[in-house]
Amino acid sequence: MFFLSLLLLLTTVNYAQEKKYALYSVAFYNVENLFDTIHDSGKNDYEYLPEGQNKWNSMKYQAKLKNMSEILGFLATDKLPMGPAIIGLSEVENRRVLEDLLKQPALANRGYQIIHQEGPDKRGIDCAFLYNPKFFELQETKLVENSNMNDTVYKTRGFLIASGLFAGEKCHFIVNHWPSRGAASPVREWAGAQVRVLKDSLLAAYPGSKIFIMGDMNDDPMDKSMSVSLGAKRHADKVGPTDLYNPWWNTLKKGTGTLMYDGKWNLFDQIVFNGTVLGTDRSTLKYLKNEIFRRDFMFQKEGRYKGNPLRTFGSGVWLNGYSDHLPVLIYLVKEIQ
Repeated sequence: MFFLSLLLLLTTVNYAQEKKYALYSVAFYNVENLFDTIHDSGKNDYEYLPEGQNKWNSMKYQAKLKNMSEILGFLATDKLPMGPAIIGLSEVENRRVLEDLLKQPALANRGYQIIHQEGPDKRGIDCAFLYNPKFFELQETKLVENSNMNDTVYKTRGFLIASGLFAGEKCHFIVNHWPSRGAASPVREWAGAQVRVLKDSLLAAYPGSKIFIMGDMNDDPMDKSMSVSLGAKRHADKVGPTDLYNPWWNTLKKGTGTLMYDGKWNLFDQIVFNGTVLGTDRSTLKYLKNEIFRRDFMFQKEGRYKGNPLRTFGSGVWLNGYSDHLPVLIYLVKEIQ
């Protein structure tokens, strides 16, 4: 736990002694095809096998684990020595790759626990949830299938829900990976509508609780799936306790994102939350800031895709990179009583 002394911004002028605050971080990262080298029955994972298109062998798998763990190990450590309390992930093949990931030196001493359930995605990629039990007490988890408008062609990931006590408060986290841009907008709009129903159901069952919705939405904050179907709003002063606030809208408007296509930034990777996380009463857990994690070594330095995130493969060539997405984080603060 990292203690903030926000002397000017957070100290109440009526008291001689300054208040102390605990800082927490929540992160999300699309780790881009974290596959092992073993075939999972019933899944189309053949390109990530030793004899497959990518010649995906133990050496490449171990390099991928090292690269991903190093990025996750860096997240938030400029402010929090133990990194994020919670990390949502997408594009993981199974629990085995998560266990291998957490054995890497960069993460081995963090104490993260795993939440993962096999979903219906045809390629076998799922969402996952890592949490530090020092800060989050898990109470319930479930995977809600994406009904996907009865479209079997784009049958994809479900919505992974983890509920429990975060910093002593009732919180719900929903990890997402919505259908790709290979599908038309209505398919993602339907995903957004389903998650909105889940959010409303959780708040009806647990009034006053905090909701965090994170993931690779395959849409930008202003797209219809996010702004209308899910209902995540741009302006904090328009957000009620059961509404959702999306701080990434303004981030993209300033010209930065989490992935690049045809030389233009998109911001598909987002963490949004309900209105009870907003406000200045820091006796309860409150939003402080959001951030895209960017370091120079995470980008291509030359060639056609110079300036893009350095990914694992490019044009069929193994680049030994990281991911085609950048991680995102939010920081939360709470007064220490």
